[in-house]
Amino acid sequence: MKSFLTVAVLFLFAKCCTPQTIPTDSIYLAQTPPGYTAKVFALPVIGTMRPVERITISSDGKEIYYCEIDTYPANVQRIKYYKYLNNRWQGPFVVFEGFMNPALSVNDSVMYMETNVNTFATAYYSVRNSTGWSTPVRCLSTNQWTHYYQETNLKNYYMSAEYTGLPSRDLGCRQINGSDTSIKNLGKPVNTTMDENDFFIARDESYIIHARSSSSVAGDLYISYKKANGKWTNSKSLGPQVNISGASWEFGCYVTSDNKYLFFTRGGNSWSSYSIYWVRIDNLIDSLKHTNFLPYLNNQIPDQTDTVGRPFSFTIPDSTFIDDDGNNTLTFSATQGSGSALPSWLVFNPVTRTFSGTPTSIGSVWIKAVATDSANAQVPCYFVLNIVNHISVRKIDENTPGSFKLFQNYPNPFNPVTNIKFNVPKSGYVSMKVFDLLGREVADLLNRNLNSGFYSIDFDAKNYSSGIYIYSIKTESFIDSKKMVVLK
Repeated sequence: MKSFLTVAVLFLFAKCCTPQTIPTDSIYLAQTPPGYTAKVFALPVIGTMRPVERITISSDGKEIYYCEIDTYPANVQRIKYYKYLNNRWQGPFVVFEGFMNPALSVNDSVMYMETNVNTFATAYYSVRNSTGWSTPVRCLSTNQWTHYYQETNLKNYYMSAEYTGLPSRDLGCRQINGSDTSIKNLGKPVNTTMDENDFFIARDESYIIHARSSSSVAGDLYISYKKANGKWTNSKSLGPQVNISGASWEFGCYVTSDNKYLFFTRGGNSWSSYSIYWVRIDNLIDSLKHTNFLPYLNNQIPDQTDTVGRPFSFTIPDSTFIDDDGNNTLTFSATQGSGSALPSWLVFNPVTRTFSGTPTSIGSVWIKAVATDSANAQVPCYFVLNIVNHISVRKIDENTPGSFKLFQNYPNPFNPVTNIKFNVPKSGYVSMKVFDLLGREVADLLNRNLNSGFYSIDFDAKNYSSGIYIYSIKTESFIDSKKMVVLK
């Protein structure tokens, strides 16, 4: 009997001390979960304040954080939360004033957020303590625009950011525990010339769901999957299950820890139309991973230059087009940029991806190279082939000069031909180009490897107008430029 009582007491003690899980019908504020059609996730609307942007849910499901703002860009922004306590949901309570877009760390001990002033987002973090949360502190010391800061199981930190010299907001990764703590742009194909802005990254980094928009196009949600080589696949739209066509924005994404439900903000042209929605997403995450990926342009083909009467040959590099289904699925074709056939002297071999032929006259050919995958999805790349006059490069001395040197052309002024001499002390690649005073390239005189020696090259300006031009030489270790005058 004593033994039985002891076991009973231990059982009751364990039951009292074991954290209680939320009953199934009480999860997610006791709202009925959606199917595969999105519906509003009901949160209180107070005056002009609307619950929008991103929410986040604690690992045990007992805390739901969200933000409310008054408009875009926000004048008033705050983070609120509900807590499941004493067998019921309580709240909402205000956690932070002046902040928005909460995200919890892997173990729920840190909350990431941002303050957004005049559309300039700055990431902050707060640490959970005995009284709630600490005063938010900036995540980065730089003034770089940072948005939707998130942590993964791999202890990488992702965010969307503005990068110097780039025209749009892109997704990036910061490796705090590594030797490099700078934000690394994820690059193509996830990032495009459009804004890749709000996003959610899976804890295991297996996928990213992100918004994509521009000033003229409403935002939609896309998904990209991480490949074995650490790069990302070409993003796919989540389609009509999530995205509504027309003037409707879908953004502010968050996926539950079981990858079952996607929460996101949807709205149109009126502020009152903005709400947080949720939809079952697990089937879509899996199915889109196994449907056709569109091929994409990875590296732009540079403009090419050749001379009249000299055989031309150019092979499209392997890295130009990428198909995440496997590059062996791609076939190739080429036309002029207008869609008409290539000039009669120029042939394209689709098997070797090689252009070849001998130009018959000066001018420019606008070329369109197209890669097509097995599902007949296509991606083009446009480039220009410039055909210039025949240029003769002569080696005038077999001795080896002591240094690189570019001489003044002679005669100068000239009409129409002048001669340019230069020294090459060691074998290597040499480029010589002619520019007008606006910096536009007008002639490519030389673009190849040369052995060491003393050289001479002629420039024929019969097809150029009178004026001042700049000729420039470039090697791996030497650059120089000089002026010359065409006088007709």
